[in-house]
Amino acid sequence: MKRHLAAALCAAAACALPLLLPACQPAAPPNTSTTNTSNTAATPAAAAAPTTEAGKKAPTDLEQLAQRLVTQSAAVKDGEVVLISGQTHDAELIENIAVNVRKVGGFPLIEYGSDRYSKRMFFDVPEKYDMQQNALRMKLAGVVNVTIAVGNDLTENLFEGADPKRLAARGKANESVGQEFLKRNVRTVEVGNGLYPTPWRAQRFEMSGDELAKTFWEGVNIDYTSLQTRGDEVKAALAAGNEVHITNPNGTDLKVRVQGRPVLVSDGIISPEDAQKGGPAVSVYLPAGEVYTTPVAGTAEGKVVHTRHFFRGKQIDNLTLTFAGGKLTSMEGSGPGFADLKAEYDAVTDERKNLFGFVDLGINPSVKLPAASKVGAWVPAGTITVGTGTNTWAGGDNSVPYGLTVFLPGSTLMLDGKTIIENGQLKI
Repeated sequence: MKRHLAAALCAAAACALPLLLPACQPAAPPNTSTTNTSNTAATPAAAAAPTTEAGKKAPTDLEQLAQRLVTQSAAVKDGEVVLISGQTHDAELIENIAVNVRKVGGFPLIEYGSDRYSKRMFFDVPEKYDMQQNALRMKLAGVVNVTIAVGNDLTENLFEGADPKRLAARGKANESVGQEFLKRNVRTVEVGNGLYPTPWRAQRFEMSGDELAKTFWEGVNIDYTSLQTRGDEVKAALAAGNEVHITNPNGTDLKVRVQGRPVLVSDGIISPEDAQKGGPAVSVYLPAGEVYTTPVAGTAEGKVVHTRHFFRGKQIDNLTLTFAGGKLTSMEGSGPGFADLKAEYDAVTDERKNLFGFVDLGINPSVKLPAASKVGAWVPAGTITVGTGTNTWAGGDNSVPYGLTVFLPGSTLMLDGKTIIENGQLKI
């Protein structure tokens, strides 16, 4: 999974598998056709717009989306084992994905969960098991070729009241599990990327539910070919540069060197070239549209300020991280959520949590948040995101199961004196 939030949730639920269902092929299928293409045209079965169980029209063609995820994004091949995970309220999409996996000769395994299940797996399981590595997940790492995850959590403050020391212990116990998936080059597709439409997310972005759903699905359904082209242009510029300088009127002023560091792109497709590279290159996050890299060790200097941050649904004002010699040296902020965030941070005793982790640039022109929004997200074109701690997903070598992510909407990024992003507008 992607960033530190995924690691934290994995730790909270002890990376448990809620319900694994082998998606078996029927003995006598009504139609033996296995025709699949890599374009986005709907299959005959998906010509009619899908509906949810309640009869409400789905926000996008879920059959067409499933086909794209399987044949384009993940490029599933005959004989591969595909782990598909998500919550029960997304059963239609998850099952469509499983069917499309089988249509190309793959073997799907469905992992269903729920917010209730995840919460109980933390609060109802004895503390004595916190340091127990998830043996089943480790075995799956040796079997699975592809994971496709639908990240649609409905509850923002699910782990309110959780002991931060227990969360840290679970993360530490399962650090090697995530690294095993990475080492085996398991291809990963995540649908959600912190933008999956939910009432609480719409509130955070100061949008209506319909507005968020529209921008989310437009971002997911963007033409991946054009996104690849833009990603390659931004990647080339970043790869040729040395020093990144990020500024914002809110007080952000950070310099960090990136010369010689690998630059990766999440453009919606795991290409043959990506598959050949392996590791973090075989992961995409939808809506796609990010170019990211990791720092030259010890070079981050200055501070970043997130004007409006949230922790478990509680607001933090002006979360400020100060860096010297590539390490986080102080954290400040105010508001009802700051004390809990600081307690969680302090509970992690691994000093790797302090290392500056990554610089991430959003390039998706279809994902648009309100101009006045101070919260931020990964993918809107012109967005800048930085973070500490875990960065193996971005091509780094820090696998500590914790980190802090700071979105910097409306910021300016200069690369060796050349403006790449100005006041939140991508100039490439």
